[in-house]
Amino acid sequence: MLALFAHPLSSYCQKVQIALYERGLPFEHRLLAPGEAENGATFAAAWPMAKMPLLLDDERAVAESSIIIEYCDRLPSGAPPMIPNDPATALETRFMDRCFDCYVMTPMQTIVSERIRPSGHPDAYGVDQARAALERAYHWLDVTLAGRGWAAGDTFGLADCAAAPALWYARHIVPFDNHATLAAYHARLEARPSVARTRVEAAPYWTMFPFAGGG
Repeated sequence: MLALFAHPLSSYCQKVQIALYERGLPFEHRLLAPGEAENGATFAAAWPMAKMPLLLDDERAVAESSIIIEYCDRLPSGAPPMIPNDPATALETRFMDRCFDCYVMTPMQTIVSERIRPSGHPDAYGVDQARAALERAYHWLDVTLAGRGWAAGDTFGLADCAAAPALWYARHIVPFDNHATLAAYHARLEARPSVARTRVEAAPYWTMFPFAGGG
C-alpha cells in the first residue's frame, strides 16, 4: 500500500492526490499536522528536507510533487498516465507543470506569506512584485490555453494536477475573472471529480487560509 504524507490544505499535496485519484491508485493518507507525532517522525526520518508531500512505496521514499506523479505513472493502473507517452506532448506537459508551479503557485504563496507574516515586518515591495507576476502569468495562460481542452492539449495530465490547486488559491488572492479563456479552463478543472474530491477534503481546514476579505 502506498502511503502519502500530506495535509489536505497544501496545494502541492492536492496536486499529488488529484493524480492518484485520476489513476485509481489506492493509498493511505498519513496526515501531517500537530498531534500526529508518529506520522511526523516517520516523515522526517524518510525525508530530512521535511517538505510535503512525501510518498512511501514500501521502503522507498519519493519526494517532490512532480516526481511523485511521474513515479506513480510507473505503477500498474488501468488509467492513462499523467505524462503522455508521446515525447512532444510529454515535454509540453512537463513545461506547463513547471509554469503553474513557478509562475502561479510561487507568487501566490508570496502574497499569502505576507498576510500571515508577524506584524512589524511587512514586505510591500515583494507583494507588489508577486501581484505583477501573477498578472503576467494570467495573461500568458489566457493566450496559451486558447483552443486547448486541458493544459497541454486534449488530455488531462500532470500539468492539470498542478493547475487545479494553483489556480484555486490564486483566484482568491488576485482574481482572474477578466481572462475568459483562463476562467473557463479553471471551471473545467473544478468540475473534474478528482479535483472536487480534494476540495471536500480540504474544506475543514479553510479557516487556516487567509482569504481576501476573510473568506
